[in-house]
Amino acid sequence: MDIKTLTIADFGRRLRAREVTAEQVTEACLRRIDEDNPRLNAFILVMADTARQQAREADRELAAGRDRGALHGVPISVKDLVDIAGTPTTAASRVRDGHVARHDAAVIVALRQAGAVLIGKTNLHEFAFGTTNEESAFGPARHPDDPTRSPGGSSGGSAASVAAGMALATIGTDTGGSIRIPAAACGIVGFKPAYGEVSTEGVVPLSRKLDHVGPLARTMADAALVYRALRVGLEGSRPKSPAPRPISTLRLGVPREYFCDLLDDGVRARFDEALDRLRAAGARVEDVTIRHASLTPTVYLHLVLADAAACHAATLERLPERYTAPVRMRLEMGRYVLAEDYVRALEGRELLRREVNSALALHDALVLPALPIPAPPIGVPLIEVGGAVEPVRNLMLRQTQLFNLTGHPAVALPAGRTASGLPCSVQLVGPETEQLLPVALACEAHVSG
Repeated sequence: MDIKTLTIADFGRRLRAREVTAEQVTEACLRRIDEDNPRLNAFILVMADTARQQAREADRELAAGRDRGALHGVPISVKDLVDIAGTPTTAASRVRDGHVARHDAAVIVALRQAGAVLIGKTNLHEFAFGTTNEESAFGPARHPDDPTRSPGGSSGGSAASVAAGMALATIGTDTGGSIRIPAAACGIVGFKPAYGEVSTEGVVPLSRKLDHVGPLARTMADAALVYRALRVGLEGSRPKSPAPRPISTLRLGVPREYFCDLLDDGVRARFDEALDRLRAAGARVEDVTIRHASLTPTVYLHLVLADAAACHAATLERLPERYTAPVRMRLEMGRYVLAEDYVRALEGRELLRREVNSALALHDALVLPALPIPAPPIGVPLIEVGGAVEPVRNLMLRQTQLFNLTGHPAVALPAGRTASGLPCSVQLVGPETEQLLPVALACEAHVSG
């Protein structure tokens, strides 16, 4: 059994065939953590004892005839922005030293109900306010393929935990791309549901208008299973993955303007090859326009800076020295966003939402690169792409932040590797989650090649 490639679906079949136990798979994940976490720094807290107890209980329940469904006995890691009762929620910041959660977040309640095994809490960019995972009170998380590189962020530890075989899936958050960016960087699936579909109760906020919670996993089917479990009541206690759409029925729109203007050569090549495979399989692929896409960074920045500053107003006054300097600077910037600029940003968000809806009106999904560059080296603030030198943070947000503004569901799917062996990724964006899931399941194999 290769724990690095084991999927939730495969584990479930083997568990119910009595070929493997939840305890065995949990122990395999814990061994990977013991071996690799000193190198990757993916976990802030490893919950080994409670994970073993939960795994044994899952095995006992199954033996007694109680099957909680697709996540029964599945080892899952959780971004340390999410409350688990009785454990610290650090948000990777010294600002929260001494904090211990009194209650489970809503998504943790759902995971417990589904029978999941909570294996630990993962590293992140401080308060989820960054894309590289470098600014953490616990040090940077590192890329499983190359520890000199970033795993992406802010859910970088989460992505690394799945890519390295430390968990079968993980829970991340996404305010500007923080599920999809690290999934793309690490070569796994990252799914941001539509805004408001998964509860953020018990999750440390960054921007309540833009925050999303969702899964990262090895396959789209696995991500769909976790998503449905998080949607308490959607499928009761037995979530099922939807069936893929016939690929020949799909009409896909490619927003080339803006989204394909700045791409690493290897990323561009893998993206074009993915489109060729989709066409060859029978999908109709055509260009679309989101006329004001270039306004996205300005609209996003005015909203996220002001919202974050409001969330942190009290601790910025009391404990400013406990923040990492770059995150503190971003929060301080939010104090200077004018009310009139904030209102204009809200109007801009509505304009962009209408334009994305218009692009999707005649298409089942939009298709674009999920990340314009491969995983960047840690500590490098600027990267040359297409003859231009750009800030790493701006580049990493470029493909994803629009869909936090508009609230559309979006997923990052693995799409091969660069010549140097680093993962590339394609993003699909849909009008609604229940429409996107069958499309993503249909496209996954063709995108990955």
